[in-house]
Amino acid sequence: MATTAVRYRFEGYDESADGPNVVVDGSPNAGTVLTLTHWPGQAQPPGTTVDTSAEMAFAHLDDPVDHAPAEVVTNNHFDQDGTVGLFALVEPETALASRSLLVDVAHAGDFGTYRDRRAARASMILHGFADPARSPCADRLTGDWAADAAALYRAALDELPTIIGEPERYRRLWAEEDESLSASEEAIASGRVAVAEDADLDLAVIRLDGGEPARSGHRFGYESSGPLHPMAVHNTTTCTRLLLVHVDRYLYVDRYETWVQLRSRTPPSRVDLRPLADELSAAESQAGGGATWTAGPPSALTPELTHDGGSALAVGVVEAAIRRHLSTAPVAWDPYRPKT
Repeated sequence: MATTAVRYRFEGYDESADGPNVVVDGSPNAGTVLTLTHWPGQAQPPGTTVDTSAEMAFAHLDDPVDHAPAEVVTNNHFDQDGTVGLFALVEPETALASRSLLVDVAHAGDFGTYRDRRAARASMILHGFADPARSPCADRLTGDWAADAAALYRAALDELPTIIGEPERYRRLWAEEDESLSASEEAIASGRVAVAEDADLDLAVIRLDGGEPARSGHRFGYESSGPLHPMAVHNTTTCTRLLLVHVDRYLYVDRYETWVQLRSRTPPSRVDLRPLADELSAAESQAGGGATWTAGPPSALTPELTHDGGSALAVGVVEAAIRRHLSTAPVAWDPYRPKT
């Protein structure tokens, strides 16, 4: 298996713009000569149409994409997929030796799925790197988005072989969340969490028993979500539209797979959830409740529809409204449309 002729070196996104560079998992800057990203609207070079940017980087190692000379690789944000993709081009021989595990790490970070528990833990560790309260490189984090991303990548690229090979050295960054993942998986396996799928709508309704505690887990480099660890949910269902129900709390979310240019399948397109939030807020008022529903824009990484406080609406009412909206609302997001 061939590797690229050039062994790239990492530079921060802002600094890299002064010369030719390759971007992995982000958007191009003024100096970019090749972009390997699954981000929406970005053209994907022939031979690199795969699900994650990390897999695109590995595809580039297999069969290098022609581009103007460049020795620098960069990215504009820090996350697991970006870390793996950059590592593949900075340390190609080492990366290729652990290709399957590293791709699993990228999937764990972006899609909240894993095959090997080491990948899940590596994703948790990288999330911990980005948390100023826990990060082993906290002294290098200033609060500046671009500068912090560069500092995090320099640390993570140096330590990635140890992260995947000796995760016990980072136990403090993954142990607590790993317990949340195990507990969430056990709750689903035991039936205390029921998962009902609607293949036509690509919708999964996930209902937690009333006595089940809320749990959470990380998403990407900086975020977290609940009321179950997202990896437990995403490993249970491939549906990209999720409605989680916990007592009188509802959370609908469009998975990240619908934001990027997914290639292994084409999920249903997103619709704008904000009109539905207004509809449900009005229904709350009519039901004598005080909850206000809100929704993120369809351009958000994982737009959510939820509410403040407890809801007065029955599950059947909320579920029916969501199904109707998903069935009738116009498409509001197309990640496959090239930017002009």
